[in-house]
Amino acid sequence: MLQVPLLIGGRSCPASDGNTFERRNPLSGAVVSQVAAATLADADAAVAAAKAAFPAWSALAPNERRSRLLAAAELMQARSGEFINAAGETGAMANWYAFNVRLAAGMLREAAAMTTQICGEVIPSDVPGSFAMAVRASCGVVLGIAPWNAPIILATRAIAMPLACGNTVVLKASELSPAVHRLIGQVLQDAGLGDGVVNVISNAPQDAPAIVERLIANPAVRRVNFTGSTHVGRIVAELAARHLKPALLELGGKAPLMVLDDADLDAAVEAAAFGAYFNQGQICMSTERLVVDSRIAEDFVDKLASKVARLRAGDPEDPASVLGSLIDAGAGARIKVLIDDALDKGARLVCGGQLDGSILQPTLLDGVDASMRLYHEESFGPVAVVLRAQGDEALLALANDSEFGLSAAIFSRDTARALALAQRVESGICHINGPTVHDEAHMPFGGVKASGYGSFGGRAAIEHFTQLRWITLQHGSRHYPI
Repeated sequence: MLQVPLLIGGRSCPASDGNTFERRNPLSGAVVSQVAAATLADADAAVAAAKAAFPAWSALAPNERRSRLLAAAELMQARSGEFINAAGETGAMANWYAFNVRLAAGMLREAAAMTTQICGEVIPSDVPGSFAMAVRASCGVVLGIAPWNAPIILATRAIAMPLACGNTVVLKASELSPAVHRLIGQVLQDAGLGDGVVNVISNAPQDAPAIVERLIANPAVRRVNFTGSTHVGRIVAELAARHLKPALLELGGKAPLMVLDDADLDAAVEAAAFGAYFNQGQICMSTERLVVDSRIAEDFVDKLASKVARLRAGDPEDPASVLGSLIDAGAGARIKVLIDDALDKGARLVCGGQLDGSILQPTLLDGVDASMRLYHEESFGPVAVVLRAQGDEALLALANDSEFGLSAAIFSRDTARALALAQRVESGICHINGPTVHDEAHMPFGGVKASGYGSFGGRAAIEHFTQLRWITLQHGSRHYPI
């Protein structure tokens, strides 16, 4: 069993009242981690520690920040086994956590590269003798709130670019992956970033609303970033707006994969299976809607069904398992309700659908229409639905018929045709002849509509984690009207 203390001001400590909570394996029910349950006073202390560390961290030369972040990237990869050992918190496959570590280390390296790219500009002034500049300055304390589904990637993303921009950070760990999030903080601490530069708060599930509200309300917190559900994202956005604090939000998705009539069907099938079922579909970019030209739909569905039939969800310890477990049995029950609703209203179960606790076999449904909840609602599970139409305009209309707009994909042998459609898809991300699940550390990553606003990743994140300031230098005399 992993012991998970708080990280405040460089020090591992229990909750101030000594309370803890447990995170259990979704399959066995065994306790994986015993976790400090922060109080409101602990939340205040974490922000105070970050505020105290801010002057020294923000004053570091950019190449010194770079070297410390690079050291953290190396240390994260060296401790990959520790992250994988904590995979029992979520029931995920070991290869998913190993991939998480590699990409998260890449995010730290990319953030390190950005420390010398935080640039301003000289602006011509109409005032004689006035030298005017726009400069980007560190903001102060940044609050990062990260989810459990890609726990290493998304928690690292919540803090890497804020650190590169000279801010200090409080990371509010997910209640479902607290050991992993705490380990990220320890890696950064051990890499020598400095006491209080990164602080990690964990809380009991029932305390989350109060802790989040307290952290956002703290005057020292100047920026907020959140990755998670659209429902919770709205709450975070409202709290941040109430306190006049900018928020960067990456929320839910219901990614469409468009298969045009000239597509390479074998390539589309491979991308669809990966995008829909990897990590049990518990990825914000997961392919949930297969928008297929009716002229080739039968062939596509037959090929995909054959592929999906070879994928097995099960205990990650079982060598036959490819997909692992859902986060808990409750998620399986919730998704099963969506599947049954579609079947009751006339959809056809092509394959999958068997549920055993937190294990849901990969599921493919055909004949789904707008009367069914699965047409509109994010399943966040291993479920894909086929939507048929004829012609590019009809396919595009189906792809855009969603409140979400995070990731999308288009398969066509005519790249000019696909690129023209990609520019009209209502999503922050669109891949041509590739899967909807695709992330790179230096790419602008963000959504539109109910999938949030703003972009993580590389240069795109600089504007979110710095304050643009106007500074002038008057040289020579200046005329005043009075």
